[in-house]
Amino acid sequence: MNLPAPITHLRTRPVAVGHWRAFLAVARHLNFRAAAEELSLTQSAVSRQIQALEEEVGVPLFLRHTRAVELTSAGAQLQRAVAPALERMDACVRLVRQTAGRKSVAITTWASFASMWLIPRMEEFQRENPDIDIRIDASDVAVDLETADVDLALRYSLPSANMSGSQRLFGEQLAVVASPWLIKSNPPIRGPADVARFTLIEAGDAHRTMHLEWLTWRRWFELNGQEKLQPKRWLYFNYAHQIVQATLTGQGLALARMPLIADALASGDLVEVLPGYRLDSPLAYWLLVGPRSGQRPEIRAFCTWLTLQAQATREAIGDVPDPDLSDNLD
Repeated sequence: MNLPAPITHLRTRPVAVGHWRAFLAVARHLNFRAAAEELSLTQSAVSRQIQALEEEVGVPLFLRHTRAVELTSAGAQLQRAVAPALERMDACVRLVRQTAGRKSVAITTWASFASMWLIPRMEEFQRENPDIDIRIDASDVAVDLETADVDLALRYSLPSANMSGSQRLFGEQLAVVASPWLIKSNPPIRGPADVARFTLIEAGDAHRTMHLEWLTWRRWFELNGQEKLQPKRWLYFNYAHQIVQATLTGQGLALARMPLIADALASGDLVEVLPGYRLDSPLAYWLLVGPRSGQRPEIRAFCTWLTLQAQATREAIGDVPDPDLSDNLD
């Protein structure tokens, strides 16, 4: 077994991408000739790239045996890190090539809002703007519009100073809702105490953060003089769309966000059980436009359409903004 001579100096300059591609090819095949064929290079060229890479990194990456090649522990560690990074780069290049010259709008929002409010309305915008591509990235992590490759953010939060320039789409109330057949198959619900006969559904993480405490059944109990009430059982989910899905299938009563269930109430898929006992929420839904995106015609078109959709939702849920809150936070 021939081991490379120890490498005694370390370099800090970036490593050429070509070296990494040669490294990954050899790591996949564990054979210099096969790697050279994959890369359309000579075997000696690949060997030189690997030697140059090892000098750059400062440690041997392969053990050269007489008829075989083996990754060192450092080589295996680098393979795990570099392979997905290059795959993401290649995928991004393919996407850029495909979308070059096309108009597009990239939106970041959270999964429940995307599935329950945004996506069901998208067909109208696409029909009216067939030349605009839409990309929706659903994540619970807030994206920095200053640095991310995203044009718009749709967020759900309290008003805050770090949301300067955002547009308020609508606020919310929470309503006690159930599936129609669940209501028909049980005695009437005439007051707050009657909900104890049912399974109550809510977010499993609502009690972990201060602002989500506003969305809990416990707060609803306290405001309606039922501090000691205990339901038949609890059913917890991570996301609002899971809560509503369980409610639609008759698994219990939910304290649901009006903007997200307005369509289901209008269609009769859900029924508001105690209309006089809605719960006001200080949270609202906001639109933020990226600093480099606002002047593009396709972004303006999407924001105009979104504003009209938000207006329809405000009318459907009876949302009257706080007079101290303008549509735009300054």
